[in-house]
Amino acid sequence: MPLLEPSQRLTNKMELEVLVRARYPIIYLVSWEEERVMREIERIASKREKKIYVWTISQGLVRHRSGVGSAIEGKKGTKDPILLLKEIQSFEDPALFVLKDYHPYMKDSTVIRGLRDLAVFLRQTSTSVILLSPTLNLPPDLEKDITIVDFPLPDRVELEQLYLSIANDLKGHSNFQVDTAPEAINDLLEAAIGLTLNEAENVFAKALVMTGRLTREEVPFIYSEKRQIIRKTGILEYIDAKENMSAVGGLVSLKRWLSKRRLAFAPQARSFGLPVPKGVLFVGVQGCGKSLCAKSVSNFWSLPLLRLDMGKLFSSFVGSSEQNVRRAISIAESVSPVIMWIDEIDKGFAGIHSSSFSDSGTTARVFGTLVTWMQEKEASVFVIATANNVESLPPEILRKGRFDEIFFVDLPNAEERSEIFSIHLKSRNRDIAHFDLPKLSAASEGYSGAEIEQAVISALYDAYENKTDIATESIVEAIRDTFPLSKTMKEDIDQRRKWADGRARSAS
Repeated sequence: MPLLEPSQRLTNKMELEVLVRARYPIIYLVSWEEERVMREIERIASKREKKIYVWTISQGLVRHRSGVGSAIEGKKGTKDPILLLKEIQSFEDPALFVLKDYHPYMKDSTVIRGLRDLAVFLRQTSTSVILLSPTLNLPPDLEKDITIVDFPLPDRVELEQLYLSIANDLKGHSNFQVDTAPEAINDLLEAAIGLTLNEAENVFAKALVMTGRLTREEVPFIYSEKRQIIRKTGILEYIDAKENMSAVGGLVSLKRWLSKRRLAFAPQARSFGLPVPKGVLFVGVQGCGKSLCAKSVSNFWSLPLLRLDMGKLFSSFVGSSEQNVRRAISIAESVSPVIMWIDEIDKGFAGIHSSSFSDSGTTARVFGTLVTWMQEKEASVFVIATANNVESLPPEILRKGRFDEIFFVDLPNAEERSEIFSIHLKSRNRDIAHFDLPKLSAASEGYSGAEIEQAVISALYDAYENKTDIATESIVEAIRDTFPLSKTMKEDIDQRRKWADGRARSAS
């Protein structure tokens, strides 16, 4: 049976039961939560009247019984990954075989052949094999025989059950206070969304040990722990953005567009008929505020910001890059509403046209997974992507439906340059009344916002060395000492402006 496309995958735990009922022979279940997955498998097996057998390299194949926690010696000879496959074929009764951490042995050509033979055999039975592993490592030879399932993170109901069980266990305990008021529970669960059950339990326990309480006051603590856990994925980074829209000079059209969508994540917007905003792509000249805007939206909309590192997304291990993008998507959806920032997306997918020759199609598959999700996602994950070299982007990502809008961020005009000077002077505790902003604006024609900031900083260095203060003339002198990108990369910038004409909306 073929590997399910991302658009065909169900987004909840029901998918596993559906595949078992449909007699899929081999299912690759990706999850760190063995205990939680086993509870779900127990539920399915009970409902379908199937026995459960579990294999590990340490114990071999054993009969699984709910509630039996002691180690059981498995059937002799079944620790061997190859003999195990033949042993499974000897069982006649309908069953679910759970093979834990079997993926390291799937590099062996004999194991690959054995799994393919097993898949053919199981199609005539009511038995399914579930490969349970925290990582995805699927050889290309098995793509058509094995179906991948990403087991979702716990939802709000499961987290609430965990929280209430902790509250019940500590009931009457004088050393600990667990707030069970609906408002407190709501805020604490909101902070814990996106964690596994074990991670959530650990965070709640740590808060109790450190403060003796689980109340609304512990919400910032849970968020700080959650940031650390998300960072451990190595793919997503929880950005604590301090920038706001007041730090962005000009770009009036873009700010107005963002302001209109500020309240569109509320449930009332769905009732009104508005869809969930999908995202926005910022293209244009380097140093003109694309990344600054991405970070500022987080505070403007009061939504958390996750940065997707395109460099870390592509792993050297076969199959890991595809797993990385699925995991990043899963985490982002679990903490929604959230903003996912993909910085310099053009560099991440620069080699997609030659992907089939250079990396066996990895870049193309990752790109396909990402753009399909962007098109069809229903979770409140707003994607902000930035790109400098827009010409290198595949046309598929520019198609309407991936993003709500594409904005071209050009070099600032005269009015915007004055505003940018004002912002940087104020942020450095200078009274703008003492500066000739129109003169500074005229002197910096063709300069980007980043170049204007560097001119102010350069003037500050000179003034500090000379034990004076900066003035209009010292900033003008610093401007004259630099060569802007508009001169050194004039041909490239002209080409980007030509591309944007009729294809993208002006941010100014």
